[in-house]
Amino acid sequence: MIVLGLTGSIGMGKSTTAKMFAEAGVPVHDSDEAVHRLYAGKAAPLVEAAFPGTTIAGVVDRAKLGERVLGDSAALKRLEAIIHPLVRADADAFLARNRAAGAPIAVLDIPLLFETGGRNRVDKVVVVTAPAEVQRQRVLARRGMTEDKLASILAKQVPDAEKRRQADFIVDTGEGMDAARAAVAAIVAELSGVGGH
Repeated sequence: MIVLGLTGSIGMGKSTTAKMFAEAGVPVHDSDEAVHRLYAGKAAPLVEAAFPGTTIAGVVDRAKLGERVLGDSAALKRLEAIIHPLVRADADAFLARNRAAGAPIAVLDIPLLFETGGRNRVDKVVVVTAPAEVQRQRVLARRGMTEDKLASILAKQVPDAEKRRQADFIVDTGEGMDAARAAVAAIVAELSGVGGH
């Protein structure tokens, strides 16, 4: 089974591209979705122990947790030390299930793949990209987003050009959804092709 890492900077269309892989019949593990699930389950008591008062009825209250960790790098590191291993275990279980089921390809949707050393967990990397201006428009259209917030998020992410340089495949969502869907189909065809090259 080929493990495909899917990544891209904020506003590049990664979630949309992940859906396209799923629509093409490829199993997709979404890290953000896994965090949501863990916050309502396994991770909740651990987060509550580290940050008392951040859960309600056994579910992490993201707003309360955000107040505690945003802008506090030590607290954020503590939270990541709880969450990252759980998300990784969740992804490993997902890969094991799909390997057992005989899936030819599985996608790990990892927002910060390059930033968190995820490159060594996957066989190939797909980077989702778009022109900077398109990216800016998309992100600034989000509720509560400001130029400053966007600048600070981008400062923490590996630059798009560097991601593209390290990619095995690139999906450009700036060219429209049909072009992106065609790029996804081509990647799936190539990877499920004979000889698995």
